[in-house]
Amino acid sequence: MKYLGVYVKGMAMGCADVIPGVSGGTIAFITGIYTELLESIKSVNLNTVKTLFTQGPKAAWQSINGTFLITLLAGILTAILSLAKVIHYLLDTQAILVWSFFFGLILASSIHMAKQITQWKITTNLALIIGILIAAFISLASPTSIEASYINIFIAGSIAICAMILPGISGSFILLLMGLYGPVLAAIKGFQLDIMTVFAAGAVIGLMLFSRVLSWLLAHYKDLMFSLLTGFMLGALLKVWPWKEIISVRLNSKGVEVPFQEMVRLPQWANNDQIEAALVAAIVGFACVLLLEKVSNRLEN
Repeated sequence: MKYLGVYVKGMAMGCADVIPGVSGGTIAFITGIYTELLESIKSVNLNTVKTLFTQGPKAAWQSINGTFLITLLAGILTAILSLAKVIHYLLDTQAILVWSFFFGLILASSIHMAKQITQWKITTNLALIIGILIAAFISLASPTSIEASYINIFIAGSIAICAMILPGISGSFILLLMGLYGPVLAAIKGFQLDIMTVFAAGAVIGLMLFSRVLSWLLAHYKDLMFSLLTGFMLGALLKVWPWKEIISVRLNSKGVEVPFQEMVRLPQWANNDQIEAALVAAIVGFACVLLLEKVSNRLEN
């Protein structure tokens, strides 16, 4: 039953990771598996190989929390391969409601993360501001265009995966900024093994390195990191703000025009039905985090 829950959480992370602006790391944090995820990834090292040869496959598998990782990965891949089309359909047809839901979810998540900070000081406040500015800059940055070569796909995979495990920073949006979101998504939909393999290799290398750095920072500078991550979440709200004005468009993998550059704007208050529906969606997203908090607290007690 435990691993069924891990699988579902993995699916939620996968859904988030295919949406530019929403981080799988945010989902991991609010579902209570963020620390276990980092520690499990960090445990995959040369000692695992040593354990494999000295104590056998079972001991090596347990040392890396293998069942947890493979179950979570299965959920993420299931969502990416099967639900990506649904998510993008909803973004095409009910964009304001979807973005409103994630706005409420991320806002509540930032509050949840801020509660983890034991003492607010000048340094933690400064880290919060820096986090907001970094995420806001990334959210408002203009996308570039990079050739989809194997080396660029590899580098993109290593950078995007780092963003994916950071709450508030979207790996898919990093790909969009690099101009490689379309080629990577097209490769997944078209099952292009060469592109998928190169991207996955970059992601594995980036994940192995960055998870260790992030885990060390959380162990030694917990309050600073939580305040920085809270800032990331708050700054990312600009990206998931439901009402945007399209400045320019691009052609996606199917040759259809989709938004490329957008500007945040206020809603049209004359359209009360739309605003009310968006508010309800945001409240539902906010409530989901509160519910997860209560369930998590009960399980811990």
